[in-house]
Amino acid sequence: MSDLAALLEAARKLQPDVTALRRAIHQEPELGLANPITRARVLEQLAGLPLEITQHQKSSGLVATLRGRRPGRRILLRADTDALPMPEDNELEFRSRRAGAMHACGHDAHTAMLAGAARLLSERRDTFGGEVVFMFQPGEEGFAGARVMLDEGLPQTDAAFAIHITPLIPSGMIGTRSGPLLASADFFHIAVRGKGGHASMPHDCRDPIPAACEIATALQTFVTREIPVSDPVVITVTRIAGGTTGNVIPESVELQGTIRALSERSRAKAHEGLERVARGIAQAHGVEARPLLQRGYPVTTNDAGFAQFSQGVARELLGPRSVIEFDAPVMGAEDFSFVLERTPGAMVFLGLRPPDAKDPAPCHSNRMVIDEPGMAFGVALHAAVALRFLEGAGS
Repeated sequence: MSDLAALLEAARKLQPDVTALRRAIHQEPELGLANPITRARVLEQLAGLPLEITQHQKSSGLVATLRGRRPGRRILLRADTDALPMPEDNELEFRSRRAGAMHACGHDAHTAMLAGAARLLSERRDTFGGEVVFMFQPGEEGFAGARVMLDEGLPQTDAAFAIHITPLIPSGMIGTRSGPLLASADFFHIAVRGKGGHASMPHDCRDPIPAACEIATALQTFVTREIPVSDPVVITVTRIAGGTTGNVIPESVELQGTIRALSERSRAKAHEGLERVARGIAQAHGVEARPLLQRGYPVTTNDAGFAQFSQGVARELLGPRSVIEFDAPVMGAEDFSFVLERTPGAMVFLGLRPPDAKDPAPCHSNRMVIDEPGMAFGVALHAAVALRFLEGAGS
């Protein structure tokens, strides 16, 4: 039996414990940067292992460092711990016990798999040189927890690796690509202000509603005419609010939404264009537009060499047909991007599609479920990527 085959077999033996941890976390989802119950559960799993533990103060972030038998390179393995502010509508014995909170993005599985990998690698610490840094990070869902942990202090590493699960890919398959994997995510708010009055006499008013509607549609035209399809941007208006009743023209209307981009160049062009379009249309209607932009997560960019290395490890561990090379990036966003800005590395998607699911619910669905036995693949892949990297591969 090869060393990686033995690693996968060892991961399968850990599966009951990994599943139990995942279910315990799933039942008590926590939001934002404060995930103390989840951190306590992780600490229970890591107790007794030869790890140096650091508990962060600005968040419930947790860093565990494993040192091998001799000095060498250092690799970071990351999992996120927070849930989403949404209900769960699954009939599971371990469904969320907290109203309005659910692990619908797989962070419970991410955390359980990384804790399992810490156990696997701790058992093998006498076989490798170098260090493995396990990063358990809260606040991925919009709170930039990775940046908070980086600002507070993380060891500098030579590489970084993360796994994100998806129920849309067959269990045990890996999907990733070199270069941009996920988009940047920025948010906008546009206040359109005019002059209110009676709905029967719009000529006595400065109606902000037509201007707001035109801004929403013009943003789509702007994207298709000024930003190349080879470097795409997605601008989505997700909320329009204004008015109180059917016979009153309101004084103001608000638009909110997101901007997704795959490069800093297109990102900057989208920001400039949104402000120009909003102000220009408002002026044409005799009203005023005040656009506000909030920068969010940058593009998640996989280092080409490390992405190819991780794909090679996945093929060696899971089989030659286990890797899907994505043709295009995914327009969602991830705060692992902050880690990859500092350290070369890669994120991969691990398929955990339930075997009997004909039309599985995706991440962020109130009915998302996963193939729990497939988490063994994630446990083993974390450990395999770390071991191969510390042996000198992936340079």
